[in-house]
Amino acid sequence: MAEYKGYEPVIGVEVHCELKTASKVFCGCSAAFGNAPNTACCPVCMGLPGALPQLNAEAVRLTVQAGIALHSEIHRETWFDRKNYFYPDLPKGYQITQNDTPFCTGGYVVLNNMEGKKIHLQRIHLEEDAGKLLHRDGVTCIDYNRCGVGLIEIVSEPELSDPAEVREYLTELRKILLFAGVSDCRMNEGSMRCEVNLSVKTVGSATTGTRCEIKNIGSIQFAGKAAEEEFRRQVDILTAGGVIEQETRRFNENTGHTESMRKKESAVDYRYFTEPNIPPVVLTDEYIGNIERQMPKMADEWEAALKTAFSLTEDDVEQIIQTPKIVSFYTEAAAMTKYPKLAANLLIGEVIPGMREGDDVPVRADHLAEAADLLGDGEVNSTVAKQLVIRARENDESPAAVAKAEGLFRIRDREKLMPLVHEAIEADPITVGDFLKGKVAAKKRLLGWVIRQTGGRADPAVTESLLDSALGEITDTPKE
Repeated sequence: MAEYKGYEPVIGVEVHCELKTASKVFCGCSAAFGNAPNTACCPVCMGLPGALPQLNAEAVRLTVQAGIALHSEIHRETWFDRKNYFYPDLPKGYQITQNDTPFCTGGYVVLNNMEGKKIHLQRIHLEEDAGKLLHRDGVTCIDYNRCGVGLIEIVSEPELSDPAEVREYLTELRKILLFAGVSDCRMNEGSMRCEVNLSVKTVGSATTGTRCEIKNIGSIQFAGKAAEEEFRRQVDILTAGGVIEQETRRFNENTGHTESMRKKESAVDYRYFTEPNIPPVVLTDEYIGNIERQMPKMADEWEAALKTAFSLTEDDVEQIIQTPKIVSFYTEAAAMTKYPKLAANLLIGEVIPGMREGDDVPVRADHLAEAADLLGDGEVNSTVAKQLVIRARENDESPAAVAKAEGLFRIRDREKLMPLVHEAIEADPITVGDFLKGKVAAKKRLLGWVIRQTGGRADPAVTESLLDSALGEITDTPKE
């Protein structure tokens, strides 16, 4: 949806991504998700008089790591600022952030499914998160546990021109951050959120209109939907002769529309000034070089490695490199089986579709490898192999043990199969007659009958050999 009523959207995205640190960015409180409300707070993150912040070194390292992964310039000297505004979830009355001197500037994200389009970044800066408002039965409660958790804000240039590009940008960015080890990016837990900034312009024009910001979107799909709905809203206003007002809006997931929250403050309203209690941060070339050398393998590197090592298709690899957890699991399983391609097929078909965001792979690597070996060796058919993986996923059962206990192995015993072959011939004289008249394909109907009688477990090769022998006897029988 790049055009509507002669207009096209101009979109930039701000992503807030909580860093994977054990403690908050300026104090020692736990940064873990799920603590009981207001139990992970202290005088520092609550901004009580006399409490002084102390910068978390791990948060700095992860910020630099994110910048390296996103091809940004890492600045050697930076400092923090106070962004002053009143809101109930901000107990200090200001947020410690970076205004003039972010750790990283520039960089880009490649939209692999959009012909390799590059979306350039303005900046990546480190700041503290705010608390969380909980609206229940007409009452608003505040949980300050998240207040002070370290996060990076990644600001794109306004180069996205379609809601589909918004979704692809967020998907690729999330993948980069996951493989860089910067964050768990669990949008369902709020550790990755985004804001869509959107204005419109007439098609082909260089002049853009007034920008509106849609805040705190917690889903990639909803981000695309919010962009689409906001684009339509602005165009409908303009074509009706109205004027777009700069404002902050929210996306209502129930109605599928954006709603006004407040008129947008300008930057001067925040009264930025340098944070006096945190000295400037100086990063040496050696420090940055050490982080570069220790960077984990990124998704594009894994893509090439998996294709080469296991002869996987591009579609296979795209499914497997969704998260580092899936890649790690697959490489472990692939090393245990003679059939890594079959292991990939079973993983993609029977395991990944049932996984939710952030889940560990719910099956053991040796069990997936075992199922792949059973299938590759012809011990079970593909239907049984899939069932064995599902059993392993749901009940942690060994595929080989289940197949043995429940008689799921292929039947190759000629003494068991031969009576069924004779039954097939006796039960379908018309098909036998067709075969004797030279219709070779008729044999497939007889073969299918035997295989169905065994629930698909009759070995096709052995069964066909027995069938050939039995039909040969009929052909060779002298006519009276």
